[in-house]
Amino acid sequence: MLSFPITIQAGLSGYKTEEQNVDNAGYMQAIGEKARRAGQVLANVDTAAKNKALHAIADTLLEKAVWLQAENEKDLVAGREKGLEPAMLDRLALSDKALATMAEGLRQIAELADPVGIISDMKYLPSGIQVGQMRVPLGVIGIIYESRPNVTADAAGLCLKSGNATILRGGSEAIHSNRAIAACVQTGLEIAGLPAECVQVIETTDRAVVGELLRADEFVDVIIPRGGKGLIERVSRESTIPVIKHLDGICHVYIDDEAELDKAVSVAVNSKTQRYGTCNTMETLLVAEGIAAEVLPLLATEFSAKGVELRGCSATRDILPSSVAATEADWGTEYLAPILAVRIVADMSAAIEHINQYGSHHTDTIMTVNINKARQFMRAVDSASVMVNASTRFADGFEYGLGAEIGISTDKLHARGPVGLDGLTSQKYVVFGDGHIRE
Repeated sequence: MLSFPITIQAGLSGYKTEEQNVDNAGYMQAIGEKARRAGQVLANVDTAAKNKALHAIADTLLEKAVWLQAENEKDLVAGREKGLEPAMLDRLALSDKALATMAEGLRQIAELADPVGIISDMKYLPSGIQVGQMRVPLGVIGIIYESRPNVTADAAGLCLKSGNATILRGGSEAIHSNRAIAACVQTGLEIAGLPAECVQVIETTDRAVVGELLRADEFVDVIIPRGGKGLIERVSRESTIPVIKHLDGICHVYIDDEAELDKAVSVAVNSKTQRYGTCNTMETLLVAEGIAAEVLPLLATEFSAKGVELRGCSATRDILPSSVAATEADWGTEYLAPILAVRIVADMSAAIEHINQYGSHHTDTIMTVNINKARQFMRAVDSASVMVNASTRFADGFEYGLGAEIGISTDKLHARGPVGLDGLTSQKYVVFGDGHIRE
């Protein structure tokens, strides 16, 4: 028997903190049953009601800012006592700006087009029937994430707009913050006349309950992990439920021998240095040998000014003697730091071979003015996003016009690339007839 705090009370009168001994499997079954029932209701709710809930949640987050920050302070105090790094504490903090951003994000989701119920590709067949496809919610989505309490609101908003009930399991370091945000979410749902159980937070910090969630395939349709590689590997290994995920962001920029130098330098520098700790940051630079002697010194100057360590192949080090010798491991490393692997390749075919061997199928770019090469690169590179003459940093739901994203998928089923509202839905066939029978 394991213990965990009992479920938060609807509304904002506060949640109880007494401990009760409850079996994890029974606890998860109770949450799953509520989520399934709520999801069935939410799947048939119109857009106006979902938007009303999103605005009500945003309003409640701002109205209860003092209470939210008091709950958040409990997590910050515990984090300081545990010796969490300043960067982690910064991600945990619910500042006035962070709360305003969360509220604005929910209002932006309300402005997005609702994919649910849209019918596409309608066509008449020789039999006389009309066949098309309708977008429908996935059902119940389980989301497992770490440290950032803003994910509780973001994920709840995206799942709500796409008609999905959601079960949220945040990191133990943000337990008080996540509970409080969930209470605001449930209040907003009730204001809009929707079941509070459309969004539920798992309140126990016991890691064993994650295993129960990953096996709850009777109630949960999809699992989405958001966090470090260790978390995603565990989810992928243990889940009996389909998972939308990516493990690594080993992204490449290939500079072809027909690239415009100034643009190639600008894109490569931006791809690496605009932000270091993101999954769409370039980790390996590939350069065609015909242009390497001309472009690498220009890039080395730019990267040196930004404090980026270059780890090069032997041919690269002949041109840039100050670079560190790259090892085989460097070609498959996601640094998330100011370190860049650099390799000179014979031509585009060699670059494609390198990317497909060492990449993580996330995002890769070619810099070239040759449209035929660009088309070949786009066809041959097996990644979720393939770009021509653009920074890898554009691989993002907002930048792709999705408005928001729940994450990036490098899988091929069911969603690939940034996962927005469409990616949180599926399709079913719809058929229209007029008494048609099959002969």
